[in-house]
Amino acid sequence: MKNRNKVLILGATGGIGSEIARKLIREKWDVHALRRNAPGEKHGNMTWIDGDALNAEQVTAAASECRVIVHAVNPPGYRNWEQLVLPMLHNTISAAERNDALIVLPGTVYNYGPDAFPLLRENSPQTPVTKKGAIRVQMEKALFAYAQRGGKVLILRAGDFFGPDAGNSWFSQGWIKPGQLPRTIKNPGKAGAGHQWAYLPDVAETLSALLARRDQLEPFACFHMRGHWDPDGTEMAAAIQHVAKLAGIKAKVKSFPWWLIFAMAPFNTTLHEMREMRYLWEQPIQMDNSKLIDFLGHEPHTPLIEAVRTTLIGLGCIHHA
Repeated sequence: MKNRNKVLILGATGGIGSEIARKLIREKWDVHALRRNAPGEKHGNMTWIDGDALNAEQVTAAASECRVIVHAVNPPGYRNWEQLVLPMLHNTISAAERNDALIVLPGTVYNYGPDAFPLLRENSPQTPVTKKGAIRVQMEKALFAYAQRGGKVLILRAGDFFGPDAGNSWFSQGWIKPGQLPRTIKNPGKAGAGHQWAYLPDVAETLSALLARRDQLEPFACFHMRGHWDPDGTEMAAAIQHVAKLAGIKAKVKSFPWWLIFAMAPFNTTLHEMREMRYLWEQPIQMDNSKLIDFLGHEPHTPLIEAVRTTLIGLGCIHHA
């Protein structure tokens, strides 16, 4: 008999994947994780399996008897993201099909273009303006096709991630520098433009709550998180300043150097992607969580100051008091 709470996490060493793994372990799930050069043994409360998300056979073998597969994986170092991300997803879909498993995808706002702004609902039109966004739409279409064939899918879309392990995020790559005191905060937003943030532990807790009621989900279930809505783009900077001040650090807020990104983008993949995403900082984008509230009755929400403090400690910017 299948273990009803056996889950495979692809991308368990990443920001969102590791957060989901920790939460599901606390909820007494039997958590398995696939990664290259894993010891192939139980380590702590998680079973690590040696394998590569690009290898269909290894993914299928790792997913054996799993009821849920969390697809939170990205190519190593995000290299060749555009070429590798869809093959990775197809391997997950194939493994899920073999095991009659529900696929969980942490979603983003990249699927949407300015025609859907400022308030994003689950059924808002998806006409992305970036390559990354177009691939995100393709990913969701492949998952929708899986659901049409009898599969089950859960997508939770959220704003810009931040959290103690969110190393690959705007917060940790733009606003502050991990491992350094937060003396300078670089805000990439246009003055007055609201911005949507998502604290990773809250995202993981929301996914866990949805999975606890997965029998009641529609076959292709999409939800939006409200997360932390910064109405004019200044609240996040003020929260970082406040936490820094409590740690005895005077932090200044400066404008993010977009001119430098534009100058260097042709020579650097990460900077090229940052330039592509500038439109998300130039206008208010808010996510409507009415559907999530209707289903769950609430949305897990850590107060902003507490979330920012935990994030800065986790990123090595301030010490644990």
